Amino acid sequence: MSPKSSTGGSQNPSGRGVISGLMTPGRVAVAVIAILTLVFIFENTRSTKIRLLIPEVTMPLWMALLGTGLIGALCGAFFLNRRR
Repeated sequence: MSPKSSTGGSQNPSGRGVISGLMTPGRVAVAVIAILTLVFIFENTRSTKIRLLIPEVTMPLWMALLGTGLIGALCGAFFLNRRR
């Protein structure tokens, strides 16, 4: 067998392992930011007053932060899908 016809074992054709294909720098950055965001949210557990246009409600700050983050993520996903 010539060296060109040998694939060299279980590597995929690109020469990269499966794990390195899953862990791109962008995915690692997003994972780190998501973890830091969740730590920030759950560290702020005291209740606070929030004004929603007219009514004023008292709720834990982590719920307000998590709700705001979810609304932002949904808006980002919506606009990302609209661009495609």
